[in-house]
Amino acid sequence: MDADAIMRYVLIAIASTAVLIIFLILFFIVGNGIKLFKDVDPIEFIFGTDWSPSDGSYGALPMIVGTLLVTLGAIAFAFPIGLLAAIYISEFANPKVRSVLKPLCEVFAGIPSVVYGFFGLVILVPFLSKMFDENLLFGSSWLAASIILGIMALPTIISVSEDAIRAVPNSYREASIAMGANRWETTAKVIVPAAVMGISAAVTLGIGRAIGETMAVMMVSGNATIIPDPLWNIFSLISTITGTLALEMTESVVGDTHYNALFMLALVLMVMVFAVNIVAKKITDNMKQKFNGTAFNDRSKIRAYATFVDTIQRNKKMVCKIGSFILIFTMSWMILSLMISGLSSLIASIIITIGAYATLFTVSRLSPSDREDVAKCILVANMVFVLLLLAIIILDIVIKGLPNISLDFITSSPSMGGREGGIMPAIVGTLELMAGTAVIALPLGILTGIYLAEYAKDNKLNRAIRGAIDTLNGTPSVVFGLFGLSFFVIYLGIGYSLIAGWATLSMMILPVIIRTTEESIRAVPNELREASRAMGATKWQTTYRVVFPAAIGGTITGAILSLGRAIGETAPIMFTAAVAFHPSLAKSIMDPVMALPYHLYYLTAEVPGTTGNQYATATILLIIVLSMFVLASVVRSHYNKKIRW
Repeated sequence: MDADAIMRYVLIAIASTAVLIIFLILFFIVGNGIKLFKDVDPIEFIFGTDWSPSDGSYGALPMIVGTLLVTLGAIAFAFPIGLLAAIYISEFANPKVRSVLKPLCEVFAGIPSVVYGFFGLVILVPFLSKMFDENLLFGSSWLAASIILGIMALPTIISVSEDAIRAVPNSYREASIAMGANRWETTAKVIVPAAVMGISAAVTLGIGRAIGETMAVMMVSGNATIIPDPLWNIFSLISTITGTLALEMTESVVGDTHYNALFMLALVLMVMVFAVNIVAKKITDNMKQKFNGTAFNDRSKIRAYATFVDTIQRNKKMVCKIGSFILIFTMSWMILSLMISGLSSLIASIIITIGAYATLFTVSRLSPSDREDVAKCILVANMVFVLLLLAIIILDIVIKGLPNISLDFITSSPSMGGREGGIMPAIVGTLELMAGTAVIALPLGILTGIYLAEYAKDNKLNRAIRGAIDTLNGTPSVVFGLFGLSFFVIYLGIGYSLIAGWATLSMMILPVIIRTTEESIRAVPNELREASRAMGATKWQTTYRVVFPAAIGGTITGAILSLGRAIGETAPIMFTAAVAFHPSLAKSIMDPVMALPYHLYYLTAEVPGTTGNQYATATILLIIVLSMFVLASVVRSHYNKKIRW
């Protein structure tokens, strides 16, 4: 057997690791969860409204409803803001501004979820309490959780929507402008309708991100296992599946009914997220077929498509208007009914709806150029709002955190349960977690990416590998934490330790490394491969001596971004590696460690009167994570300049 054949089998074995991981996750989650139904009726679990483990009641409906409501609120907040930002970046910003705005918006994705939760707890919740002092009895609420999750979903919606809008062929824009339409009319009536599939995918992916979020929602939602009354009461306390898992898993006894119920909750969460991701993938695949096909190169088909869209627009114009006004009235009445009496809320809702109609009527009477000016003002104001959100979150933490950072704080150990002392063990523990994760995940991810890009054919095994990678990519971080707890900590008997944290985080970031490596390698022109093979090099020699070095920039960028994500994760390590208070460094890989994300959560949730240390810890964590994102951007820019194809 020659070296090429050997390497092919080695790569197949490594790539198949993703299938093994998914099998193990499902085996342990389902295996632990299904035991619940020995003691609890499945119907009672899904539709029961009482979750009281101490009393033997396991009704999951409040958490399921809470997860859906918080997600719905997050998308209602993020979708219009994200879509308008994407339209501005794609269609109205000049290239230099665009090259700055999109990376800035993507910074939202780099902020750790525990930092979002901290910001929500110390800034957003008090702000909402003052604004709605008669309605928000506890500060934490469905409203606060949805706003925080909405901000976290913004980068996904902006990035995917902007990509979809820019993917619309220029022939659409040229044809519309040639017929006398201005830029706004072209955008609103041609470009956005043509990109609706991609925009739908952005919303769906945003929903998937919101459903699987743990720390941020847990810190601001109130974690009350109740169904809001009325159902649209955005001021109510609420609980989500992820928050319940994070709060209660450490309190449960391995193997008892409560423990099994939490794993069944995790299974319900996985089903919800997988369903959303399947829909998103289907939409994205349809969009790729639409824009990559020959239809857009056929002028007759372009005209036919434009005629079809125009017909739909004419026939549904009145229906859409009526539906919009009904929606405005209904949403206004639902919100106002929570704050003022029934009749007053009804009258106010009618006034708001009439005002919306009057505004639309006034705008429709403007000249096309004036309407474009109004649209530009709205788009610019929305973009400023997005950047302002980013600035408020980062600057508030950094400005309040920097004065509390000193050399002693960085180099000393905590004392008095974190009330005094520094965070040196947490910093070192975080870096140790990152280093070990890199050692495990990078070789597996890069080699799997090479296999998929260079060796994989369309057969059952490779489809299974790709399906497993997609499944891993959509798995919520808290589920990885539960699997790490049940498999590494308990089943293998490793206990809370560095190595358990490394293995869990590696599985979580593996799909990102695989995808970025595969895409980078696929971007290398075939001419390089052909030239190398023509000179007598084998396929494997061509791959590692020619193709991979040419794709190294994208691979390094993906590795840095994935490790940056690992540094900021809390849920996976709180079940496997991190402890709240461990003033000395780990002596071996079998010891637990402190870590910045979990330490920040611990200080915020469990140690009152440590505001200075909380801000300082959040600042250091933010600086480390965002520095990695900046490094990734620098690496990407450096290698992009060297590309000659």
